[in-house]
Amino acid sequence: MIKKISILILVLYVPFLVHAQGHTTISANTPRIVVGIVIEDFNPDYIERFWDKFGEGGFQRLYRAGFICANHHYNNLIQRASVNMATLSTGTSPSHHGIINDFWINRLKKKEVKAVNDEFYTTVGSDSREGERSAMNLMTSTLGDHLKLVTRGRSKVFSIAMNDIPAVLAAGHAADGAYWLDNTSGKMISSSYYVETFPQWAFDFNASKIVDKSISTNWTTLKESSAYGESISDDYPKEAGYFGKYRSFPYDLNKLKKESGGSYKILKTTPLGNSIVKEFALQMILKEQLGHDLIPDMLTVVFSSMDYERYSFGPFSVEMEDTYLRMDKDIAELLKYVETGFGTEDILVYLTGLTSISYPADYLKEKYHLTAGIFNPDSSIALLKSYLNIKYGEGNWIELFTNQMIYFDHELIEKKKVNILEMQNSVAMFLSQFEGIAYAKAALEIEANNFPGGVLEPFQNNFHIKRSGDVLIKYEDGWQPKDKFNPLDYTDNSQVPLVWYGAGIKKGTTTRYTDATDVVPTIAAFLGIAPPPATTGQVIEELIKH
Repeated sequence: MIKKISILILVLYVPFLVHAQGHTTISANTPRIVVGIVIEDFNPDYIERFWDKFGEGGFQRLYRAGFICANHHYNNLIQRASVNMATLSTGTSPSHHGIINDFWINRLKKKEVKAVNDEFYTTVGSDSREGERSAMNLMTSTLGDHLKLVTRGRSKVFSIAMNDIPAVLAAGHAADGAYWLDNTSGKMISSSYYVETFPQWAFDFNASKIVDKSISTNWTTLKESSAYGESISDDYPKEAGYFGKYRSFPYDLNKLKKESGGSYKILKTTPLGNSIVKEFALQMILKEQLGHDLIPDMLTVVFSSMDYERYSFGPFSVEMEDTYLRMDKDIAELLKYVETGFGTEDILVYLTGLTSISYPADYLKEKYHLTAGIFNPDSSIALLKSYLNIKYGEGNWIELFTNQMIYFDHELIEKKKVNILEMQNSVAMFLSQFEGIAYAKAALEIEANNFPGGVLEPFQNNFHIKRSGDVLIKYEDGWQPKDKFNPLDYTDNSQVPLVWYGAGIKKGTTTRYTDATDVVPTIAAFLGIAPPPATTGQVIEELIKH
């Protein structure tokens, strides 16, 4: 009876909606809720490696019953959570959505700008400043934004993650809420950009002290140590481990928290953090009544794979394997909750990676004799500075080098009357000679040319004239940057899994190349709406017609 009433309401509502927007076919057949399960550092190899140890309700359920895009990529030069989440949520490249890196230089304001930091907004849910975030730097609409517009605000859009950047960029501008873990207080928080008043259910969640209880326990392996045959030895001596010394189970999380100065950030490197995200998501679906009417809602849930410590252990570590075995249980519980609550036909679930992860260069070289190596950015920039001083005179020509982008000091260049194009080309040619660098391209060359479909296309996709550096670089395959002491957060692997489930989707596989920008228009097709105007991806036709 309730569903019939809801259908009647929708019938009365949809003609007005169609008249107002002109391009929607939202109907009783439209999925009631879209759930995006997004995993940071999700190497496609993990599914095959850990398959026999997964339960039947998580990864195995999705892969056995879902539609698999087996050749799926982010065609961006810079493989960062910031860049890729903006791409995934908008359906277009950084050249359009503007999130070209974690941070960049604003030439007009002469300052560094972080992707989601915004002091105009305040933290909601704690007294820290970790909620001073917004999506103001995102230059295009997300699918969630567009869905809010099409349904005149009736659809509910939420995101949940351990970290602020994926939470904010998944939510977009118009979402009803974006939530992440506050490192200082151990509470789930949001920003006044999204919510003016912290919801009571979220207060209750924090009051349950689930985070404190989690960090007061030991992280132990889910299975007996002998079961982790897909990984290297737990006490592998080349693993850096926590703080360069803790590299084998069990881990005393409270001790690690104290050694990190009392920060809850350490929790984000463990599967317990993912379980907190899952529990928060379940509460949100219930309390916010997501999917409880025929107007479609969207929820993005972001899980982490050891977060910032993944390079201290690596993709072959017992820690990474245990993270995925436990994450499998969290995904199974989330999937069971929405499927039981709404029915398989009324949900649309997609599972994908936010970033992938590269195998360690030393491992590739020593174990398999592959061409790989370590690139030292500090030494290279020191040589570059000497070269520029010889060629153009003494000066601090390099303002910033970060994540494959080099920014020049434009004021100094103007003052010294140096031709900026000539300097960009000279630096690009100089860096191209370095072992470990495959390509170095001048910004003005990227701006003036078109590189569709080739190895240089990621340069163009990642370039924004107002935000990108003067020279962009790409490392050789297998090469990884590392400073004097630590590996840097970098991967050259653009491939991530993508699996679709629910909404009448039949089991199947495509090996055709699909791009992360294709996710938005494909979801829009299921929802019966046009994708956001800036979307450049294409509908995955095999999935729709299957």
